[in-house]
Amino acid sequence: MKKWIIDPDHSVAAFTVKHLMVTKVRGLANKISGAIYFEPDKIAASSVKAEIEVSSLTTGVKKRDEHLQSPDFFDVSKYPKITFSSTRVEQTGANSGRITGDLTIHGATRTVTFDAEYFGPVKSPLGGEITIGFSAKTTINREDFGIIWNVPIEGGGFMVSSDVDITLDIEADLVEV
Repeated sequence: MKKWIIDPDHSVAAFTVKHLMVTKVRGLANKISGAIYFEPDKIAASSVKAEIEVSSLTTGVKKRDEHLQSPDFFDVSKYPKITFSSTRVEQTGANSGRITGDLTIHGATRTVTFDAEYFGPVKSPLGGEITIGFSAKTTINREDFGIIWNVPIEGGGFMVSSDVDITLDIEADLVEV
């Protein structure tokens, strides 16, 4: 099985959450590392282990980012990393599949499934590396991971939705054949 190392300079984890039940707030994390074992003709034998440094999360608003780092949300001093380790990969189309595995956030581990696509591989014109791309999406309930801070709003609902959409866009370089 070919081993691909996640390229942190060309990979991002993004999230979207509803704020005040009327708009979406977006953020991203760009300190992602890990390894993917993947070959297009052996998708079911594929696996991935990845981690994100929680301190790299940003929404572009310093005050909000500081609140996300606090014990109200991610508690970065106690839980500095988000991790994912696949347990099953299944093919759903020519370049698509589902990746199921253990996602750990805020010290809690839950099974999640990502819908994923892959692109490539291609040879980089900048250095001859063989690179492959992946895009994956899922929705989680942040409360399942112990992130429960919220404030009720007048007329019903809460300041921050429980559901969080997650999108990963990953480039990975071939290191082992």
